[in-house]
Amino acid sequence: MTTTIPAAPPAPRTPRGRGGLPRRLLRGPAADPAWARPALLALLTATGVAYLWGLGASGWANAFYSAAVQAGATSWKAFFFGSSDAAGAITVDKPPAALWPMALTARVFGVNTWSILVPQALMGVATVAALHAAVRRRFPAWAALLAGAALAVTPVAALMFRFNNPDALLVLLLTLGAYAALRAQESASTRWLLLAAALTGTGFLAKMLQAFLVVPVFALVYLLAAPAPLRRRLWQLAAAGGVLLASAGWWVAAVALVPASARPYIGGSQHDSVLELALGYNGLGRLNGEETGGLGNLDQDAGWGRMFGPVIGGQISWLLPAALLLLAAGLWATRSAPRTDPARAALALWGGWLLLTAAVFSWMQGIFHEYYTVALAPAIAALTGMGAALLWERRRTPGAAAVLSATVALTALWAYILLGRSPDWHPWLAPAVAAAGLLAAAGLAAVRLLRGPVLAAAAALAVLAGLAGPAAYAAETVRTPHTGAIVTAGPATSTGFGPGRGARGGRPGRAGPGGPGGWARGPGGPPPQGPGTTGRMPAGPRTGGRPGAAGPGGGPGGLLNAGTPDTAVTSALNAGAASYTWVAAAVGSNTAAGYQLATGRPVMAVGGFNGTDPAPTLAEFQRLARQGRIHYFVGGDRGQAGARTRGTGSGSDAAQRITAWVAANYTPATVGGTVLYDLTPGAG
Repeated sequence: MTTTIPAAPPAPRTPRGRGGLPRRLLRGPAADPAWARPALLALLTATGVAYLWGLGASGWANAFYSAAVQAGATSWKAFFFGSSDAAGAITVDKPPAALWPMALTARVFGVNTWSILVPQALMGVATVAALHAAVRRRFPAWAALLAGAALAVTPVAALMFRFNNPDALLVLLLTLGAYAALRAQESASTRWLLLAAALTGTGFLAKMLQAFLVVPVFALVYLLAAPAPLRRRLWQLAAAGGVLLASAGWWVAAVALVPASARPYIGGSQHDSVLELALGYNGLGRLNGEETGGLGNLDQDAGWGRMFGPVIGGQISWLLPAALLLLAAGLWATRSAPRTDPARAALALWGGWLLLTAAVFSWMQGIFHEYYTVALAPAIAALTGMGAALLWERRRTPGAAAVLSATVALTALWAYILLGRSPDWHPWLAPAVAAAGLLAAAGLAAVRLLRGPVLAAAAALAVLAGLAGPAAYAAETVRTPHTGAIVTAGPATSTGFGPGRGARGGRPGRAGPGGPGGWARGPGGPPPQGPGTTGRMPAGPRTGGRPGAAGPGGGPGGLLNAGTPDTAVTSALNAGAASYTWVAAAVGSNTAAGYQLATGRPVMAVGGFNGTDPAPTLAEFQRLARQGRIHYFVGGDRGQAGARTRGTGSGSDAAQRITAWVAANYTPATVGGTVLYDLTPGAG
């Protein structure tokens, strides 16, 4: 007869009195083992230290979003709309929810590296805690700790919870949503189901339609497993759908109701439409590669093997084979459980999250970046902890022992392959992990014969072998600065991008595969600013880039990077800045971001991120220039004055026409290696 692991009984109420609350916080529920809460606190502390360690080295990280944070910390209007600049020319190409925590801390502590990145690190700690709580609902304390640790050491999680892209908030909200959905399933709770919908809907305001990938899974698990009559489950789900739309749509409705003349242009759209942004550029266009204004279909590696590929494999797939195997074993073990069994519902929820999201990521034809896979990390970690618990409970049966042993062996061998892709990076680690894993697998195969310390040693060795590889990659990620629009975790691999791809930046002095057309040595981010920083970037940040992008010595930056302006350029832009709405205009958001962060003044990003948005139009730019609202137009550095003006991909050519008009009507001047056009009326 198949049994499932019972939930931990609720903790008895601790009488109020001296030391009551601190004791409860440190000890946890009375039904838990005495070590459980201290171990959790140790895990969260270690995660916090790792995610906060050396954050200042990454400078502005993704300057595209840092510039929007600077704008939001200056202007509440820019804060609400997610504008790239405080004067409100154009928004970033995502909703603003992920910017809001950073902008609020920047208002309090100033705009600097720490105020921007610390909120992301704290989101990582909160995500680990939420995942632990979700797994602990129906599984032993050690299984919840294993899940939390697996998430914390996932390399792409260590990357994105130390970076200022929207993915950190998205993953936190979806993990909290999964916790609420599981609470709802346990008792058919309307309150918890509505909370799950609200959290998932808010995730839309972080990264739009990607947040909705989990919605079919949450809804189906509740419909099939909630302990309530079908009619009640249906109306509950209908109510949850309303909450989902309200929580995702209130900001969209507000933007639609505000006249276009009273708000920034919606970046990433061709018609100043947030719905077009959601359904096109950040929606269906990512699936079929036909997003107007995007870069087209850049990904030719679509298919089931993408998650295990040369670069993506090291980001996320360390425990992916184990999670899939444990998911299948867990569903088999609970096959005879009642319809409403919470353990099986948890397996179905996290398994559905993993399978659906991985399938979409594997087959999408549009823009896909390696760091997107952080969305898989909570599901993989949860399945690892839950599946291990279910099999460990049945370890005396031949089938469970065999699957446990096979899982550990498979994980160790896959780690050996992944580590082998960086042959010059700690070459001893791969054989050590493989040997430890195979030894642990042999012990687990004979688990029915083991007792006491020997059994505990085999289990501990299995965990160590499974987490050593990703933990080493995560440690490398923590100690390496990362800047630019495209970043990856871990060390460089022996295989990677070919020519023409958006790329992972190499270390100084190291060329990537493909020669000059392969990895670009992108520019270093701007120097850290604000209290407690040194004012100088360390060498060797991991960046995105493109051939021809300016290097760390300065310059305007490139499509995927913000450069560090020369001090002469910064001084020129700041001179008389109060007389202008924008101290400068530059093609592309990253180019504009470098100047804006250096000066602290609004810089217009002509054409948005890719330079392909029709914002502003030529007529609008001419009007603003003749009104004296824009001081300078940035033409590029001496070697890039022509190359920097070209748009990229499909979409509007307004930026090119603006550049041509400026060049035909104003006199260029070279300041600090950068070509500037003075647009002051009468200067042309």
